[in-house]
Amino acid sequence: MKKGILSFVMVAAFAGTLTAQEAGGVGFVVPTVKNISQSKGTASVSSQAEVNVNDKSLNYAAEYLRSSLMLVGAPKDGDSAAIELQIVKNKKLENEGYILDVTPAKIVISGQTPQAVMWGIQTLLQMHDSQESDGTFTIPACKIQDKPDYAYRGFLIDVARKFFPLDYLKNLVRTMSYYKMNVLQVHLNDNGFKKYFHNNWDETYAAFRLESERFPELTAKDGHYTKAEFREFVKESAKLGVEIIPEIDVPAHSLAFAHYRPSLSSDKYGVDHLDLTNPNVIPFIDSVFVEYMEGKDPVFAGPRVSVGTDEYSNADKQVVELFRAFTDHLIKLVEGYGYQAKLWGALSHANGETPVKSDNVLMDIWYNGYANPRDMKAQGYQMVSIPDGFVYIVPAAGYYYDYLNVKFLYERWTPAKIGSEQFDEKDPQIEGGAFAVWNDVCGNGISVGDVHHRVFPAMQVIAEKCWHAVNDTVNFAKWDEGRKLLGEGPGVNELGSTEADIRILRPGQPIGGNEYAQIGYDYQVDFDITWDKEIPGTMLTKSARATFYLADPVSGMLGFSRDGYLFTFKYSGRPGVTEHLTIKGTNKKTELWVNGKLFQTLNYDERLAADAKPYNVVRTLVFPLYRAGRFHSAVTNFKARKL
Repeated sequence: MKKGILSFVMVAAFAGTLTAQEAGGVGFVVPTVKNISQSKGTASVSSQAEVNVNDKSLNYAAEYLRSSLMLVGAPKDGDSAAIELQIVKNKKLENEGYILDVTPAKIVISGQTPQAVMWGIQTLLQMHDSQESDGTFTIPACKIQDKPDYAYRGFLIDVARKFFPLDYLKNLVRTMSYYKMNVLQVHLNDNGFKKYFHNNWDETYAAFRLESERFPELTAKDGHYTKAEFREFVKESAKLGVEIIPEIDVPAHSLAFAHYRPSLSSDKYGVDHLDLTNPNVIPFIDSVFVEYMEGKDPVFAGPRVSVGTDEYSNADKQVVELFRAFTDHLIKLVEGYGYQAKLWGALSHANGETPVKSDNVLMDIWYNGYANPRDMKAQGYQMVSIPDGFVYIVPAAGYYYDYLNVKFLYERWTPAKIGSEQFDEKDPQIEGGAFAVWNDVCGNGISVGDVHHRVFPAMQVIAEKCWHAVNDTVNFAKWDEGRKLLGEGPGVNELGSTEADIRILRPGQPIGGNEYAQIGYDYQVDFDITWDKEIPGTMLTKSARATFYLADPVSGMLGFSRDGYLFTFKYSGRPGVTEHLTIKGTNKKTELWVNGKLFQTLNYDERLAADAKPYNVVRTLVFPLYRAGRFHSAVTNFKARKL
């Protein structure tokens, strides 16, 4: 959570032009609120504030608000305005619109749905988060009426080619809720490019991230989600206003299935393509989907399922028609279990005669050559704008974006702009917009922290432009300054805001408040150490995401591990020697300094793929600060600070 002195809120009428107006210390909110009026006085809020609801469907929202007030540091004592959460009938608000009415005595948050009330809660928390911290929680009296321009405000995360633990996905959902982003699509299966694996399909990395009881060997061994925990994740996310859309991508991107059952793969179009001429493909894929959709309490516990259908070959007419028939079959399979089907736009690429159902089908439009959005609109598809040239992140890959161009998106993009095509704003067939993180380069060292560092500013700007679809070339600097005051939401610390100043760091000593205590880019960690003999595997500090070693488990050198990678400095301590060590970390490198002199830099390590083109292995570290390890050396003057 970042604090500052910016004391305005971005304000606009529902159909007006975005303007930045002074709002008397109300605070800064992302996405921009639409209508605000102020009155006299302020409301004080304590962590013991009385929170009442008029409908039991708001019980979770009330508990979330109570816990959030404690997490953001609302005072425990003192007078507090009562808070009322209300379900109301007000058709003008639609499903997600809310009213936040603040008076000195009472704060009322109302909407037609629990999701709408949750958005009002997040606005209240952001109003506090963006103001200068003085140990109080006070909000000027005001009335806000707000609703989104687009119903779909999403993010897609590729967990197949880089595994993200479920606790990270849960934190991600909390951050999404904080910014009123309401859809997380989880890309559950995919594979790397064979050029990174000696041009050998058998060696090429592929993963399917769900537990399967029907096909146990299909489940990835290096990281997966159990059926029970994924089901619960979907349900808990919905309570925060975020829908989880699971995606099983077939018939391309299907090397995990081909590795499991080689007879299903295509010799003609690539082993990562399922052979659609094989009569065994459809029964097998049906069985995969049905395992998660069947029963009274299915694993896919949300309203929508993505069937993939991305980037299959169109080399000849036969395969095009088979692909179209396969796509139509999957749409109807999913619908037969009560879900709305979602798929990747590919039907211009696979232009043919076989009909594919379009009514009540949602299509991700990512590249207009694969699915021309005007043609898809004419065919009756609902569309999500996710144009690769604007909103695709592929970390450290050297193509698409490493970080999204926030300024361009704020000033020039809304979901109505899909590639080169510009539609009318709020076109009824454009559900909304989204951005994506694709982890194409399997094994490139990218960490959870690295991905989150890229996701966070992207999420802020996509949230803004999907909620408030106005292009604005005047106010970006003010908006950019304001959005940097906001954190990741109550209780989330994936960016790493923990600092430390400890005179004597003792073995096993707690440092930060919980297992997610860490300091992120850019940072500097200093300590004095009088070395004793340390056995391999001796830790200096650890957290849920990383471990820093005084003697790493393999070579006994100074180093760190995270995300299944071990990176080592060519340095080891000498018993009896006292020295000052410094670790500096950015989003591109990790440095070791010894006695004030740079000893070694672990930066992007360039390697060559089979096609002789370079790729990078990323050796970064979000420094762990949860607890000290069981070392024997004497560690003093331990300091961790942001640069």
